[in-house]
Amino acid sequence: MAVIKIHLLALAVFCSVQSRAASYEVPPAKLEAIYPKGLRVSVPDDGFSLFAFHGNLNVEMDGLEAGQWARDITKVKDGRWTFRDRNVELKIGDKIYFWTYVIKNGLGYRQDDGVWEVTGYVDEEGKPVNPATPQPPAMPKPVVDAPVIPKPISPSCTVSQTVVAGLNAVCKNSLLFSEEFNKDSVDSLVNWQAEHKFLDEPDYPFNLYMSDGTMSIKDGNLVIAPVLTEDKYNDRIIYDKLDLSNKCTSTSVLDCRREASGAQILPPVITGKITTKNKFAFKFGRIEVRAKMPNGNWLIPEINLEPLENFYGPHRYESGLMRVAFVKGNPTFAKKLMGGPVLGDTEPFRSYLLKEKIGIENWNKDFHNYTLIWRPDGLTLFVDGEQYGTVDPGEGFYNAARQNAVPHASQWLKGSLMAPLDRTFYLALGLRVGGINDFADAPDKPWTNRGRKALVSFYEGKSGWEPTWYDANLKVDYIRVHSL
Repeated sequence: MAVIKIHLLALAVFCSVQSRAASYEVPPAKLEAIYPKGLRVSVPDDGFSLFAFHGNLNVEMDGLEAGQWARDITKVKDGRWTFRDRNVELKIGDKIYFWTYVIKNGLGYRQDDGVWEVTGYVDEEGKPVNPATPQPPAMPKPVVDAPVIPKPISPSCTVSQTVVAGLNAVCKNSLLFSEEFNKDSVDSLVNWQAEHKFLDEPDYPFNLYMSDGTMSIKDGNLVIAPVLTEDKYNDRIIYDKLDLSNKCTSTSVLDCRREASGAQILPPVITGKITTKNKFAFKFGRIEVRAKMPNGNWLIPEINLEPLENFYGPHRYESGLMRVAFVKGNPTFAKKLMGGPVLGDTEPFRSYLLKEKIGIENWNKDFHNYTLIWRPDGLTLFVDGEQYGTVDPGEGFYNAARQNAVPHASQWLKGSLMAPLDRTFYLALGLRVGGINDFADAPDKPWTNRGRKALVSFYEGKSGWEPTWYDANLKVDYIRVHSL
């Protein structure tokens, strides 16, 4: 019943915004192909607080899908809101299918069904370029803390199975990405973007994401901490309203602004999350993370690979999620390490493909090295160099999903045997709290997963879980990605 009410609220908000949006048209986007490399998309400022661009290269958009490009711009520069991709190589005749979104005076507006064809080039200053003899695009110049750019393919290079967004090919066994968290602050991390938004389906966790006060860098580690919403604002805030529109990283109005109503209070906890969604994405590779898991009841670490585009669908993990490492914060669960794909939101298929390793002591007592190898024919999981699980798609994940009555399994038939894990994914590091799917109902749990008062019941049980959060931080020493 709670889920139905939330969806009805979302529908009401959406319809209300759409009815008011009819009187305003989003300015047409200006698209430019930069020579020798790059795409620039911009709109003139008209009092916006956010501009978002979603697009595909030579592939039509499936409705309001995220697309190959999915970027929220939160700052205006020189009177324009501008999205840049400095790595894409556009050719004459290429077509870009896109939609744009802006927030103006707290309301969201879209420009849909955009199509633009490359007919010429401009330079960085916007002046027309007509190269008589086009030269091969130059390799990007090295940038401090940028992803490691593989060297050009040479006769001595064995081409890898790994695919990196924006590159034609990479060499085998190359370091593609490395983040050592040796900066002074999270804001100085050039390859990551912090999430600012409320959370929704499919898990309806009891936290929202903000970077202020929840994330820091200490002693070379990324530290993500849970903060009580009341401590950040005031004792009555969860019964009031909260607007994140100025920094919101979602294009959904419901994700950017909430108002409490009855049992549907505001999330009582604020945590942090950063992703490489707009900086680095890849398909197939070896992901290594050294991390210390959070210790505390109902805490959930997010060390994930998440889909860059919702190719197989945007709901219920239709397009997949890969957990590099996952340890629930409660002492009763903390000896169980899990890793692998999540391809459905509910049991039994939600954890059907996850692999487990029982530790001698709780995994959140110290740092450990977690590795996931993602291949075109399966996954392999390691901890501290020891293999503890493999995931084999067999004749395809579709078969097992169909046997477990997963409603969206048929969508994977348009992909390979690894579908939906055969598309481009990005890195995500974060901390979540509770929700309606990761913890089975039990006598000591303050909420029931399908209870319509799950959120307020969790909050009312604060005296039981808050004292356990004495070592509640997720700490990440480094994360690295190698080609296969």
